[in-house]
Amino acid sequence: MKEIESNNQAWSKLAEEHYKHYKKELLEGTHKLNPIITRELPDLSGKRVIHLQCNTGADSLLLAKLADHVTGVDISRENVFFARKMAEELGYENTDFIACDVLEIADKLNEKYDMVFTSEGVLGWLPDLDKWAQNVRACLKDDGVFYIFDSHPFYMMLDESKLEKEEYFVKYPYFGKQPDVDDTIGGYASEPVGGVKAYFWMHTVSEIINSLIGAGLHIVFFNEYTFNFFDSGGMSPSKAEGLWEYPYNEDKYPMSYSLMATVYPGRRERK
Repeated sequence: MKEIESNNQAWSKLAEEHYKHYKKELLEGTHKLNPIITRELPDLSGKRVIHLQCNTGADSLLLAKLADHVTGVDISRENVFFARKMAEELGYENTDFIACDVLEIADKLNEKYDMVFTSEGVLGWLPDLDKWAQNVRACLKDDGVFYIFDSHPFYMMLDESKLEKEEYFVKYPYFGKQPDVDDTIGGYASEPVGGVKAYFWMHTVSEIINSLIGAGLHIVFFNEYTFNFFDSGGMSPSKAEGLWEYPYNEDKYPMSYSLMATVYPGRRERK
């Protein structure tokens, strides 16, 4: 699919700068899983985790401190190269990384995992959530757990340039099926890079939930938060370290969500 390949090429241009940024933060101890994720994750002691859309692997390494083993997956070979490099340089021996489109990861695996983890800016890069959810299920053991923390679709439809002034304008149609196309990418862990075509799809709340249910998963919880995991413009650091908020938005609209799901009791993977 040309859009996915275009995104692959765009993300690859950021890989080395992301590696430098996150390696520095990991060495300084300033890069951490955000406190919502930390609070909601189950005990991962002795567990094998697969981290989908892992970028250059910084969060994979944080998960590796909690779990027995972590497999990071990213479509960009450059991201995976630098993830492996960072893991080796920082002494993480309980990780491995796979360069693969997450919509095809089921065909690349020889094992099942206790947890599938994905977070912070992931689903919008995927055109087909039904296929995504089927791959999530294929990665899981029959008693496995899935967890996601991501941008809320309500927030994703708003013009972020107007939110600082508490102005609400629907820029991206909530039920839109065509991807938004941007000619720049990055800006949160490196300078923005231009000259690319980055495709981003809107997915509704029902689409997210129903895709997982359709793949045979049971929703344990779906939580919504006024926090964001990056500064989208004029935001203030939250008291919860690693998160951002607008002072006026104590209760007005959601900016992020988390979801946990398990395999239905007694239900096995479809053949």
